[in-house]
Amino acid sequence: MVFTRPESVTTWGSLGGPLLAREIHLAALPAGLPEPGDFAVVTVELAPPGPGQVLIRNLCMAVEPYPPSPAHPGAPPFPVGQPLDGPAVGEVVESMDDELRPGDLVLHGYGWRDQVVLDARSVLRIDPVPGVDPSAYLGALGMSTLAAYVGLLDIAGLRPGEVVFVSGAAGEIGVMAGQIARLKGAARVIGTAGSQARADQLTRRFGFDAAFADAEGEVAERLAAAAPDGIDVCFDNVGGEHLEAAIAALRPHGRVALCGVAPQNATETAPGPRNLALAIGKRLTLRGFSVYDHLWRMPDMLAEVGAWVREGRIVFQETVVHGLEFAPAAYVGLLRGENTGKMIVRI
Repeated sequence: MVFTRPESVTTWGSLGGPLLAREIHLAALPAGLPEPGDFAVVTVELAPPGPGQVLIRNLCMAVEPYPPSPAHPGAPPFPVGQPLDGPAVGEVVESMDDELRPGDLVLHGYGWRDQVVLDARSVLRIDPVPGVDPSAYLGALGMSTLAAYVGLLDIAGLRPGEVVFVSGAAGEIGVMAGQIARLKGAARVIGTAGSQARADQLTRRFGFDAAFADAEGEVAERLAAAAPDGIDVCFDNVGGEHLEAAIAALRPHGRVALCGVAPQNATETAPGPRNLALAIGKRLTLRGFSVYDHLWRMPDMLAEVGAWVREGRIVFQETVVHGLEFAPAAYVGLLRGENTGKMIVRI
């Protein structure tokens, strides 16, 4: 995927002019898969930052696979004629807040625009890791990695020498969970993926000791073959048959971090686990969590995982598109599966 960018345009308050910003708006609600023509680049005038606010120039944004339609359950409501939003890293240009200074890098949820005025309380200041590109804070050092970090260390209480099973390991969270487990001293890391090709990538590229395709009805057997002596920790992104298999394989006092559940057809009953009674006899701990309850752990994750990224010990991939005006095309490409790793737009 290759895009070129025209000459950049100065859009903010130079020479005493109005404070202008470019935003990507939803121009029409797509009936099916969106097309670039369903979006529009709109220039708007911003009010200068007031007390407790900051003006941020966005450097890069993450393109997330959220359908811009209220017809999709769980999708954010992107009204027609309004700007889209999503994770972004920006630089503070002007600050009316005591805690933030011009030049600070911040993480926030208002991508899809080249600059924005926000309350300082709605952004997270980033202490840059030397040698790490700002885009990494949207992927390898972003919320998905925080979920993997918290789930393994705080929720499941991973200890060195333990055997870890990651269901749905080929996804963004699962890939990072497996690598963090390995770097924190796990004796063996096992993962599942939606195809054998993706399972092979887990072992060849991301350091898993074993991985297999999650063919229906075979997860328990394949997990037992990959971990004949059982597992100690399960990082569960799928639920259902995967969680049932994990419960069967867990050793006494094993722990499960419940991070996600695979989507189910609304007309069907979600499967299993049918062996939940084993959790009593084995004294298992199954604990669900939301990463948003653990944002205070972000500095610790950034420090530890950031060092691994800088040293090349964490593997991650990005597809990079240059230019805000190409964000809609990047979004359509993401939905069509044209990206490898995180889809990033450099603004």
